[in-house]
Amino acid sequence: MPNQKLSVVVTRRLPEHVETRISELFDASLRSDDIPMTREELVDAVKTADVLVPTLTDRIDAGLLGQAGEKLKLIANYGAGVDHIDVHTARQRGILVSNTPGAAAEDTADMTMALILAVTRRIPEGLAVMQSGDWQGWSPTALMGGRISGRRLGILGMGRIGQAVARRARAFGMQVHYHNRKKVHEGISDELEATYWESLDQMIARMDVVSINCPHTPSTYHLMNARRLKLMKPDAVIVNTSRGEVIDENALTRMLRAGELAGAGLDVFEHGIQINPRLRELNNVVLLPHMGSATREGRSEMGEKVLLNIKTFADGHRPPDQVVPGML
Repeated sequence: MPNQKLSVVVTRRLPEHVETRISELFDASLRSDDIPMTREELVDAVKTADVLVPTLTDRIDAGLLGQAGEKLKLIANYGAGVDHIDVHTARQRGILVSNTPGAAAEDTADMTMALILAVTRRIPEGLAVMQSGDWQGWSPTALMGGRISGRRLGILGMGRIGQAVARRARAFGMQVHYHNRKKVHEGISDELEATYWESLDQMIARMDVVSINCPHTPSTYHLMNARRLKLMKPDAVIVNTSRGEVIDENALTRMLRAGELAGAGLDVFEHGIQINPRLRELNNVVLLPHMGSATREGRSEMGEKVLLNIKTFADGHRPPDQVVPGML
């Protein structure tokens, strides 16, 4: 659609300089607050916009796309995950979908390591003691955690984020193992000294820490179900900075409460903000409010990718980060 100033609807507040640039380049409709759009507002947006810029809080399903106007030709997602978008229906309706892969990989990997350390070294428990004013001084047996050096880390999903986690884990002296749809390139596995497991069941049964770094797709929904969680060692820890739907949250909660797992670090949850209340009661669980990509640099890079995808499309070319059903 060259030589045409596209109408772009942004569903949430983005970093200020990203919003400014979108306004300079396009006929932009921005949010005045950071409250997610209602269904009615989304319907109005897809009826009137050339480009929709949603986030993971927006449900872009077949019903919504069925109400889209003839103008809508691109959904430029602000984020790497597109499980909230019906990519198949969009494609059938001639609507392209793009995302922002890799922009927050390093930041999410940092958060993964932070959660591993927080759970294994009992950092929140230590903070609670200090904040309560109950600390009675150093003790040889107080708040003893576990050493991560020499421990086995099993990474579920060896994409950009999984590889970034592996590099950090190696620096901490951990042994890196992984399960993926296919082996990574030999040069990468050699660099990371990573052991590939074709069988997820066999891998998780031997790991001290399991890190979830795969996307949420129909094939990964409850990939860590009750049966697989029970394969993990009782002294093992699980960390998830990917998508909450990959883990059966109720089964995980039951096992943690029963002492069948040593701990968990969760930045994402199966039902969004509706977190199992029993998880909040456990002192061996660290819960974070989806902070994996929450750095100024990462969120800005995501915005730059959105801009590039829209600008490339406006110039009559395929967006560089176009998502097609075969990728899911």
